[in-house]
Amino acid sequence: MDLFTPGLGETQRNVLLALKEQGQSTVAELAGKMGLAPTTLRAHLQALAADGLVARRGSKHGKRGRPDVVFTLGPEGERLFPRQEGELLRELIRHLGSRREQVLDEFFAARVAARRDRLLPRVEGLQGVERLREVARILSEEGFMARVGAGSDGKPALHLGHCPIRGVVAETRVPCRYEEALLAELMGSPLTRTDYLPEGGVACTYVQGATV
Repeated sequence: MDLFTPGLGETQRNVLLALKEQGQSTVAELAGKMGLAPTTLRAHLQALAADGLVARRGSKHGKRGRPDVVFTLGPEGERLFPRQEGELLRELIRHLGSRREQVLDEFFAARVAARRDRLLPRVEGLQGVERLREVARILSEEGFMARVGAGSDGKPALHLGHCPIRGVVAETRVPCRYEEALLAELMGSPLTRTDYLPEGGVACTYVQGATV
């Protein structure tokens, strides 16, 4: 989805553009800027908010002393605007050349270490499917769209339907090694990977019981 997707009308696109330019606005401010009736604008804001494109961010006092709701772009709204972090990161990885494996090893080792201290307490004392479900919640919070399902042998498996760092993985598999090591710790056992997104799989799928 982008700013010019058929699902967005011209007025809704203009509302999003106005919020991007202003940072935050009340209905009255937006209506004045766009030349829309407040009731019409509220209807558009309500529809955009339902899709996560717009969010309420507190309130401020209007001219009559009554608080006016302040609107900003929501997380989904921000994603509609061009971003270049992924391509910039890929360029940086390529620029590192022969030094990149050592640099990336150090970076991802430190990143996993910081997350380990924060995440392991969440699975402490949990076993079996209950532990897998908590791991799935943790990874979903980090953008992996994780779920617990059945593996090919019918036993519980963890499916990661999205890789939020896929642009990096396209350049180097170093992060996969560290992510899988952390995942094994969270799941409490060695793992076998049975499907792999970077090699055309529908998900990164892991089952317990053996070393990858």
